[in-house]
Amino acid sequence: MILVFLSLMVTLLLFAAFPRCVSSRSCFAADLTIERNPALKPKPDPSTLVFGKQFSDHMLTVSWSEAGGWQAPQIKPFQNLSLHPASSALHYSIELFEGMKAFRGVDNRIRLFRPMLNMERMYRSTERSCLPLFDKGELIKCINKLVEIDREWVPYSTDASLYIRPTFIGTEPSLGVSRAGHALLFVIIGPVGPYFATGGFSPVSLLADPRYVRAWRGGVGEYKMGGNYGPTIAVQSEAAKQKCQQVLWLYGENEEITEVGTMNLFIYWTTEKGEKELVTPPLDGIILPGVTRQSLLDLAREWVRNKNGKGEVFQLSPSCDMCYSSTIAFFLYRERTGHPSTGWHHSSRSDQAVVAGPC
Repeated sequence: MILVFLSLMVTLLLFAAFPRCVSSRSCFAADLTIERNPALKPKPDPSTLVFGKQFSDHMLTVSWSEAGGWQAPQIKPFQNLSLHPASSALHYSIELFEGMKAFRGVDNRIRLFRPMLNMERMYRSTERSCLPLFDKGELIKCINKLVEIDREWVPYSTDASLYIRPTFIGTEPSLGVSRAGHALLFVIIGPVGPYFATGGFSPVSLLADPRYVRAWRGGVGEYKMGGNYGPTIAVQSEAAKQKCQQVLWLYGENEEITEVGTMNLFIYWTTEKGEKELVTPPLDGIILPGVTRQSLLDLAREWVRNKNGKGEVFQLSPSCDMCYSSTIAFFLYRERTGHPSTGWHHSSRSDQAVVAGPC
């Protein structure tokens, strides 16, 4: 009995001394450690910001291993990562990311835009990548703390915001094509201006070339993985050569419209019966379910339900969304130029095509 009691006491002591994060998915925020950056950088002028070029003073990192589980999350000075040359993310693209934003309101309060939708999408991408699952709410708490520490990086501007980039990579030091036994989740943030060089609400031009596809059914087009974006750079370069800002991605024998660059596409038109409709391609496995897309879908449906006879009334198609961001100036298809309101047949219909995103 004495030996059994002593053995039990040793086990309990070892368990108490072991870091809580190694076996739990819900211990992120409670074990967060913070190392302040002693050398803060000057903040850029909001009017000079471009997308993805400036980064704040701190970052968030959380390590995971199959043997040890999740380790305590850390907020530390922004720095380079040290990776084994055989890390699986570098060779087989075992990685994923998210894109979310924080805004400074007129009351000077900082708010994240629907972060749980991003966490839910990141969770789905994590499952598809065979990376370790995480607690969505706890990760949001850690991100909130990072934004709080670097709150002065949130622009004092209505034309700029703080971009938040959670990233999850496999760091397994092996050249075998298999599930990663080591992984790193990290978050970097920085102020951003308009995504398009033409400005936030200025019209953009599109290249539509049926020779190229962004995604296909049965693939991973509905997940936010880097492997979906790297192969599009060559087509984007071709679009730039032809004076187009983005690519209008087509799919299948019927050349169905899917996405624009990294964004969802919406069309607001008047049908031949005189009915106003707002339409967008359906979420059928090859289109990323954008947070902006979902948000404006929610707003549009609420607006229709609460209409009181004032303003315009329009139909929502089965996969219809409201739209946001930039209108389309023209598109280039098979070396012919068209406009959303006329195409090549000079229809009398009143059409407006827009893109929403990029997240």
